[in-house]
Amino acid sequence: MIEDRKNWLSILAKVKTKDLDECWRKVKNLPDYKLLRAPEIGGAMVQGRLGATGDSFNLGEMTVTRCSVQLETGEIGHGYIQGREKEAAKKVAVLDAIMQGTRRHEVESLVIAPLTKLYHQEKEANSKKAAATKVEFFTMARGESE
Repeated sequence: MIEDRKNWLSILAKVKTKDLDECWRKVKNLPDYKLLRAPEIGGAMVQGRLGATGDSFNLGEMTVTRCSVQLETGEIGHGYIQGREKEAAKKVAVLDAIMQGTRRHEVESLVIAPLTKLYHQEKEANSKKAAATKVEFFTMARGESE
C-alpha cells in the first residue's frame, strides 16, 4: 500500500494542471471534505548528484504548493505539487484521500492510470528530443613531426 501510494502521489505531483483537471471532471459524486491545511505556496530545496552516484549538492529551490484534507468518511489525503496552483494541490489531496478508501479502483481507472500513461508518454518524448541533440565528443591524436 505504501509503495502504491508513493507512486500515485508522484504522478499526481508531476502532471500538468490541465491534464489533472480533465481527469478530475471524470470522477462523479465527489465526497465532502474539510481542509486540514489550506493550500499554501512555499519553497523546497532541490538536490542533485553528479552521475547519480556522487555526493549530493543543493541545486536550487523550486516552488511547491501543499494541501491536506479529511473526507467525511475519515480518510486523510495530502497533496504536494510543483508550482503555484492551489486548486490543483487541493484536488491531489482529495484524490489521495479517495484512493485510500473504497472508491480506489474507480479513481485508479479514471484518473491515475490515464495520467500515468500520459506522464510516461511525455517523458519518453522529452527523452527522444534530448537524445536528438546529443553530441559525441572525441579526441584526435595529433601527429608529432620532427
